[in-house]
Amino acid sequence: MQDPRVEKLADLLVNYSVAVKKGDRVAIFAPDAARPLADALFVETLKAGGFPIAMAWPAQTAELLFKYGTREQIEYVHEPMAHITEKYDVRISVLAEENTRHLSRVDPQKMTWHSAARRHLVKTMMQRSAAGEFRWTVAPYPTNAMAQDADMSLSDYADFLFGACMPDLSDPVGYWKKFSADQQRVVDWLKGKKTVHITAPETDIKFSIEDRSWVNCDGKRNMPDGEVFTGPVEDSAEGRVYFSYPAIHQGHEITGVRLWFEKGKCVRATAEKNEDYLNKILDTDAGARCLGELAIGTNKGIKSFTREILFDEKIGGSFHMALGAGIPETGSKNESAIHWDMVCDLRQGGQITVDGKLLYKNGEFVI
Repeated sequence: MQDPRVEKLADLLVNYSVAVKKGDRVAIFAPDAARPLADALFVETLKAGGFPIAMAWPAQTAELLFKYGTREQIEYVHEPMAHITEKYDVRISVLAEENTRHLSRVDPQKMTWHSAARRHLVKTMMQRSAAGEFRWTVAPYPTNAMAQDADMSLSDYADFLFGACMPDLSDPVGYWKKFSADQQRVVDWLKGKKTVHITAPETDIKFSIEDRSWVNCDGKRNMPDGEVFTGPVEDSAEGRVYFSYPAIHQGHEITGVRLWFEKGKCVRATAEKNEDYLNKILDTDAGARCLGELAIGTNKGIKSFTREILFDEKIGGSFHMALGAGIPETGSKNESAIHWDMVCDLRQGGQITVDGKLLYKNGEFVI
């Protein structure tokens, strides 16, 4: 018997997050493990008048490509993938890992080849998104592997996942609309500000946000959601930052990440585990060592680290920074094939000041 929350989530994603309209071309990317949600998304898209195409996303194919493919094959971008990014109206991606470590033994150089070859698609997606021409969202579906990473049983993880996406099961859309209005107060306060200063254990970093916009993340591009973010001025970051949570990338877990910035560029990067991998990914291209994003997590329903960035970057009381590509609608000009979010918990001590005024202390807004 299918969990009725699956259909509710599909309804929320199709009719609120990406707001499918009649005639929209919609690509639904989902692995086999998420078949119930993929089917529900397909049906809801049809009901909304869209033209859905379901794109199978078997995790093992990526592993096979990296294991047996030549550099030319790894870098090759298939026309259908480029066409969706360049021409489609909507993309819905579902995360449902059956093995969250299936790429952990892959040579990071091969991953760099793969990412760098798709840099133009990342740029196109972000530009079309900022222009309102392309709507996209990412959502999770519970699996045993994801539950194990979060130290939960599958049933507990499902409750956590659906609870984070739909805190009000009777009216999910109404909940996110109210959440959006409440969070807009923070975005309005930040408008026109110029300088951010973050201090916390082993962290003291400043950067400019002059002429940059802040975005209210209210369930449109991620589900669950809950953050406000901007794009730091590219050459402005000065100082150091320590990320209290592991940084996860393509099945690799990098712990104890410490970064040092000068004139906007990460000039030194160390880690307690997988430091070599960290630096190889940061050498993907010229933009990979610059900040593309600063965000503050606001979802109080997400309290603990799960090893899934879709949840972890939203932890209420945290902030995260992304190295690599910035989001054009913030005004960010940083371009890269990567966008790697790293999270720091401020609930046990730390603060964010903006133009010398206290915004955030010990994981709570004080404005």
